[in-house]
Amino acid sequence: MKNTYVLILAGGIGSRFWPKSRNNFPKQFIDILGTGKSLLQLTFERFSELCPPENIYILSNDQYAGLIAKQLPELPASNIIAEPTRNNTAPCIAYASFKIADLNPDANIIVAPSDQLILKEDIFLEKIRIALDGADKEDRLFTLGISPSRPDTGYGYIKYNPTTSGEIHQVIQFLEKPNLEKAKEFVASGDYLWNAGIFVWNVKSILKALELHAPQIYDLFNKGRVFYNTDGERDFIKEYYPLSPNISIDYAIMEKADNVYTVPGDFGWSDLGTWASLYEVLDKDQYNNVFSGHRVNLADTENCMVQIPKDKVAVIKGLNDYIIVDDGKILLIYPKALEQEIKAVSNDVIEVCGNDFS
Repeated sequence: MKNTYVLILAGGIGSRFWPKSRNNFPKQFIDILGTGKSLLQLTFERFSELCPPENIYILSNDQYAGLIAKQLPELPASNIIAEPTRNNTAPCIAYASFKIADLNPDANIIVAPSDQLILKEDIFLEKIRIALDGADKEDRLFTLGISPSRPDTGYGYIKYNPTTSGEIHQVIQFLEKPNLEKAKEFVASGDYLWNAGIFVWNVKSILKALELHAPQIYDLFNKGRVFYNTDGERDFIKEYYPLSPNISIDYAIMEKADNVYTVPGDFGWSDLGTWASLYEVLDKDQYNNVFSGHRVNLADTENCMVQIPKDKVAVIKGLNDYIIVDDGKILLIYPKALEQEIKAVSNDVIEVCGNDFS
């Protein structure tokens, strides 16, 4: 456990969950599952099974440092890695990796989003431990792959070699979100997994990969070696972090490296990327409606997702396959089938009504 570290990515704004998820309070900080805990808190608890709190780091934006400290009071303040600019996942992972390498050159690192659902946590932790063991023994970059249950067009895919024995398989190719026809081909072949964006590697392996495949990022953060974990770290980051390229770890490293392996699994995973994905995993009434709030009166209404404040009563009649979300300031009533438009709709509202609605 002393060599296991976790980087939880918590800097996104969750725009597809608008209006519940807003710029000043995005979805990772919301109790969106109705458990009494935010997605961030649930993620932190999950990884606390693998290492002590002082080995868990939250990677986020300066804007959310206060929220993180409030929701995770057991987390050391120095473990909130607050980026001064939003430059995607590769720079923040590189920064944290250099920081951890200074603390423990033998560290094995887990990287995971803060806003995913894991229903079968025991299986999930078992797969993580397999990847940790593999990363500790060899220069390999691991990604957890999800065995697809349907031809979903909302996820990226991993092509892998399923014929090799054991739990570890080499990754052949990463693929972007496909159209439905291509997704059906992927699932039928048995050679593809969903890309969950969960990674495991040794700190030496990721720094080596950065130096080889993303030298601009490596060179930038390598300049700060004398500052990490000192009083000079924050000033260095404020000056140099904004100079890093805006690029994901997938593009910067994973799609280029030839030492990428996957541990496939089925552990009740959802990326909770949209209202429809949340609808799929929550309990439903006899008419397939999902609702949360104090009181909801539904008549002739089916297959709907309803979220209202606890001090409101909603009376809804004659709707089918709709998203109804009232956050107190914004009311959204939108067809589930068109939910991919919500991000663009939110941008239109912000443009007309101002940033208070972002």
